[in-house]
Amino acid sequence: MGMGFRFRKSIKIAPGVRLNLSKRGVSSVSVGGKGLTYNINKKGSRTTVGLPGTGMSHSSYQSHKDASGPNPVLIGIALVFLAVVLIAIFS
Repeated sequence: MGMGFRFRKSIKIAPGVRLNLSKRGVSSVSVGGKGLTYNINKKGSRTTVGLPGTGMSHSSYQSHKDASGPNPVLIGIALVFLAVVLIAIFS
């Protein structure tokens, strides 16, 4: 049984924009930061929305093959807005 070696490196190319590298080259591009991140690669895209400092987050994946349906970016923005409103109400 052999062991597989992995390589992963993330390079910040602008504020809120990261280029993610693997041993085969560019693996994905991430946009965003704490609270909302949009990641796109050759197979699809992932939107992750979280409440910083709580450990709570929600992630949704959209394959490029099934591009119909709700836009995960818009869902992510709506969830962040809802989280900000709830934090403002309860703090």
